Amino acid sequence: MLTCPRPLYAVATIARTQHYRVEHDRAWILENLLNGLQRLEYRGYDSVGISIDGDGNDSPADIVVKEVGKVVELRKKVAAAIASNEIDVSKSFESGVAIAHTRWATHGVPSIRNGHPQRSDHTGEFIVVHNGIITNNTSLKTVLEKFGYVYESDTDTETIAKLCKYIYDSEKATAGSALTFPRLVKAVCAKLEGAFGLLFKSRHYPCEVVAARRGSPLLVGVKTTQKLGVNFVDVDTDTEPVVGGTNGFLTPGSVTMQRSPSRFLSDNGTPPPVEYIIASDASAIIEHTKKVLYLEDDDLAHIAQGDLHIHRIRRDDRMSSIRPVHILDAELAQIQKGMFSHFMLKEIYEQPESVVSTMRGRLLVDDSRVVLGGLRTQLANVRRSRRIIFIACGTSYHSCLASRALFAELTELPISVEVATSFLDEQVPIFRDDCVIFVSQSGETKDSLRALSYCKERGALCVGVTNTVGSTISRETHCGVHINAGPEICVASTKAYTSQVVALVMIALQLSDDNLGKQMRREAIIAGLVGLSTMIKRTLGLQKEAKRIAEELAKEEHIILLGRGYQGATCLEGALKIKEESYVHAEGILAGELKHGCLALIDKSMPVILIMNQDRHYKDVENAFKQVTARGGRPIVICDENDESSLFDGLTTIPVPQTVDVLQGIINIIPLQMIAYYMSVAKGVDPDYPRNLAKSVTVD
Repeated sequence: MLTCPRPLYAVATIARTQHYRVEHDRAWILENLLNGLQRLEYRGYDSVGISIDGDGNDSPADIVVKEVGKVVELRKKVAAAIASNEIDVSKSFESGVAIAHTRWATHGVPSIRNGHPQRSDHTGEFIVVHNGIITNNTSLKTVLEKFGYVYESDTDTETIAKLCKYIYDSEKATAGSALTFPRLVKAVCAKLEGAFGLLFKSRHYPCEVVAARRGSPLLVGVKTTQKLGVNFVDVDTDTEPVVGGTNGFLTPGSVTMQRSPSRFLSDNGTPPPVEYIIASDASAIIEHTKKVLYLEDDDLAHIAQGDLHIHRIRRDDRMSSIRPVHILDAELAQIQKGMFSHFMLKEIYEQPESVVSTMRGRLLVDDSRVVLGGLRTQLANVRRSRRIIFIACGTSYHSCLASRALFAELTELPISVEVATSFLDEQVPIFRDDCVIFVSQSGETKDSLRALSYCKERGALCVGVTNTVGSTISRETHCGVHINAGPEICVASTKAYTSQVVALVMIALQLSDDNLGKQMRREAIIAGLVGLSTMIKRTLGLQKEAKRIAEELAKEEHIILLGRGYQGATCLEGALKIKEESYVHAEGILAGELKHGCLALIDKSMPVILIMNQDRHYKDVENAFKQVTARGGRPIVICDENDESSLFDGLTTIPVPQTVDVLQGIINIIPLQMIAYYMSVAKGVDPDYPRNLAKSVTVD
């Protein structure tokens, strides 16, 4: 068996491949692990490591290689080990397991000793990779140290590995026989608190692998030349829950894990040659197979002898008893750079197509209607809601702000937008007649998932808006809309933001299509949606001007962005992009708030970007413009291309196409995205992988 890349530990990336009756040499295994990690690098990249099967009886221990930095650094270290004959790449395996991981540090600084995989002891009896945070790590570590375990790292992941060894040794000493691998992992997980996506490998269980999920995404890819017996995997039942042992601490209780004959790969019970790829994101799987299963919270997947079985860590009678096979619709080319130097630039230039993908099949131009199939079953209930609450984080939060006024206008309901973290901190009252819309690019954002559980417990109608089919938010909400923007690899979101705004606008249009009084407004917005892709293409033609401006702004330490109305969200998102990409402090400020304190920052040395479109706020923004220029400021003005005002004489302007007000922010954000990108390049920063950040925040 061979295991492929996949993120697990606290916003990190894990790769694991498992192969059965499929011969591969070690060179192939290493190359595929490293490739998988590279595709997942956007999820975490301060250290990286791999573990592959050893050479056999004379060298039973796994070969583990770890390095600080990105995957390219690990490639160099692996190449050096091959060149010095420390790793024999000619050795072949018919069955085997290999795991890999890129890390975003939560416990312990980025270093080789804190990198994953982590081991149970110096002989590496158990090897673990992990995404998430174990919140009771301190208490578990204290107990294990009292039992004589010596730690080699500062990570909570090492606690998990040592817990495996403790329970394994305890059961073998008291019962005279070892636990099965899935039962051992279940006993370990029963003692863990917090969030985790885990992969386990052990020399005690050769050619077996166990994956466990609680709060961090995991999916299993299946690659075989034969037809699947059925298009789902049964969830095996356990006769008893895991309970405490005689000492009341870590030992497992009496439990029988039922491993019924699998119908998944074969009707006669004999698995064919097969490879499994376990990952935290589909981008590590696409090049191998499009058949995947998504693990649910508290699922435990065990792969042995070419067969996949799924158990439950905790019994939940409400949970489905099968895990269906899904077919990925993404293509490998979508997660490659092509002719572009960085993913960010590629994704900026993909926006004319990505917004069309969001609208495709949903925007009925001839009827001036929007039809969102994902809302069909709950549309009447959404319309009957007393209020609509948006919950999101980061860029997704800004997309909610960008469409809030339109929802209020078209639905005539109270609308609020909440940051998921503060929503939970404040314990905002939620009622059964509320509709709560969760917006998340990955569909796995930890704070949003916690808020989702909070709202579901209180009976609210929950709607998901995400870019990831099969994500937790898409599965756990009552209905929703996929934005269909395609894979987004760069940590800083660009095309997902514009597609989120388009999707939210379409939701507002459909919710109000029973209101004849709003028909003219809806028709104007639909006309704007029809021409949106063309306008984005025209705006991308400003690339040279954006690059010139960016090279000047890259020398600055602070930047202020000013806008009003729908452009307030554009300023916030533009400021976030500049911060993420160039590490320059940027602040988005509502133009109406300028005189309430922020004007004190304005002088001739403060760079200002001002958004001034010819909408109903034009005169108000003109006041802000005059307040800035009166104090020596020389703002860079994003204005309509047909605005010939003499106000801008002698100033740098970015003329953009004009569209309907609610969509104007999509046009205006394009030059700001390009400015952020070129500022990053000018400063020598990698725009795809900003420091300290990861694409999907799956930890608190």
